Amino acid sequence: MSGKLGAFINTGIGISAAFVVAGVVAFGLAQAGHASATAPNSVATPAPTATAATTATPATATPPSTKATGSPTAVTAGKKVVFLTFDDGPDPVWTPQILRVLAKYDAHATFFQLGSMQKAHPALRDEVLAAGNSIGNHSISHAQLTKLSAAKRHHEIFDGPRSKCFRPPYGAANDRVRADIKAAGMTPVLWDIDTLDWQRPGQKAIVNSILSQARNGSVVLMHDAGGNRSQTVAALDRALATLVAQGYTFPAMDC
Repeated sequence: MSGKLGAFINTGIGISAAFVVAGVVAFGLAQAGHASATAPNSVATPAPTATAATTATPATATPPSTKATGSPTAVTAGKKVVFLTFDDGPDPVWTPQILRVLAKYDAHATFFQLGSMQKAHPALRDEVLAAGNSIGNHSISHAQLTKLSAAKRHHEIFDGPRSKCFRPPYGAANDRVRADIKAAGMTPVLWDIDTLDWQRPGQKAIVNSILSQARNGSVVLMHDAGGNRSQTVAALDRALATLVAQGYTFPAMDC
């Protein structure tokens, strides 16, 4: 997995968590290794399958009834929501398992996918969308955009999964990266709850990370690729059972 630092959440909405707005977000630099950042302003992203919050919006977008409306993390007044996000996929083993857990609780999520993984598993992209989820652009190869030439950076951003949302690998961004994201017509989206599931800290640790920090409007970072995600699948099941009992709903972002 990949370590990521610095996460800003879209602040154009009235939710407790900070959400990233296109062109006005400052992203932190990533930690070493393949991982999501640990602090509220950090991002985790496994290299081959990704971490660190954006969504791609393919032709078959999530039904309006299951998606947030307006900006990526806009929430209808009176709703108590948590945004679930999964990076680095789609993966033929773990993505279907995560989709089954989401369906069990009538929950939806935003999958920040890599172009290389979409190309390898095109049917999974369609499966994610058909289940009422949304897809975000997480670049093509999970390269650190701040270290690339202008041409390569442009390719990673503009030619990645189609979406209105972009999550930079490792959460790494600078003025040039932000300008390219904006020019591509996308909004940068990070997270404010980093489960560090890529480290495989144990099912209990992942669940505690989610439940101890969950607030209305929280964006949770997990992974559906980049390694063995059995802990993530099991933790998602347990966390959703509790959050549903607390009255939360789980819309896909409008990406």
